[in-house]
Amino acid sequence: MLHDIAGATRRFLDSLDADQRDDTVRAVTDDDLRHSWGYAPGTRPGLVLGDLRRNQRKFVHGMLAAVLSPHAYAQAATVMAFEDVLDHREGGDRDRHGSDYWTLLFGTPDGDEPWGWRVEGHHLSVNVVVAHGRVSVTPLALGANPARVTHRGRVVGQPLHLEEELARELLDRMGPAARDLAVVSSLTPHDIRSGNSPHVTPSEPVGVTPAQLGKPAAALLVDLVRLYLDRLRHEIAYEEFARIDPERLHFSWEGSTRRGEGHYYRIQGPEVLIEYNNTFNEANHVHTVWRRPPGDFGDDLLAARNA
Repeated sequence: MLHDIAGATRRFLDSLDADQRDDTVRAVTDDDLRHSWGYAPGTRPGLVLGDLRRNQRKFVHGMLAAVLSPHAYAQAATVMAFEDVLDHREGGDRDRHGSDYWTLLFGTPDGDEPWGWRVEGHHLSVNVVVAHGRVSVTPLALGANPARVTHRGRVVGQPLHLEEELARELLDRMGPAARDLAVVSSLTPHDIRSGNSPHVTPSEPVGVTPAQLGKPAAALLVDLVRLYLDRLRHEIAYEEFARIDPERLHFSWEGSTRRGEGHYYRIQGPEVLIEYNNTFNEANHVHTVWRRPPGDFGDDLLAARNA
């Protein structure tokens, strides 16, 4: 696994000329830059895909595919492609491009020193740190606008389809008492509550716990958590899932439970924070994030390395 991730990164790094390398490589110890992330549109430090040669763009995609599972890499590629769909819908007024995604390296995969990278743009942020033989990939954000493209009422494209459907199935499988606990508000927040904060201090968990759900619904809650962790290649996902105590999870829902209306859900535990929000553009604009508050941006790995 580490060999694959390092190899993909080296192929990109070796393709850069001196000026590109200067624009791309920063120190892994630059905590302010490493923690400065987001999923809103706008320029970023590093090299943008649109300015790269064809082979270099392929190498960036190779880096993503080395860390993400096959289905999540397909989601990420679709999210990027949807920028052109959105630009067309807006009449080109905001000059969006599917190549407006930036790559930034933190150190290089040489020797034993920590290193990492970020690939980021509108609705996509993949943050990777490698240290002490381990890999961190949080925060990991995927979004889509439009969230779904339809034809005569049927879905043509919806990159985050399962993220909505599994949560709705979980609501449907709960008993009335558990649903009363899970739905904590009829209003939705403006966005995912953690936003692009560099550090998350978890709030008091709300909603329903596995013990209050019953076995079938509790198993589905675990499946929903695994859906987010399975965005990573299986070795990383397995390690991340092993950190989680399913019995200490909380699931909460805010907003309408009717399709086509604004809704938000949150899954919280000591080692996991998952948020999903779909409120903008008549509930056709989704943001999702998976974070591990004790170790976002590989901070726990870097602290262990320096201890």
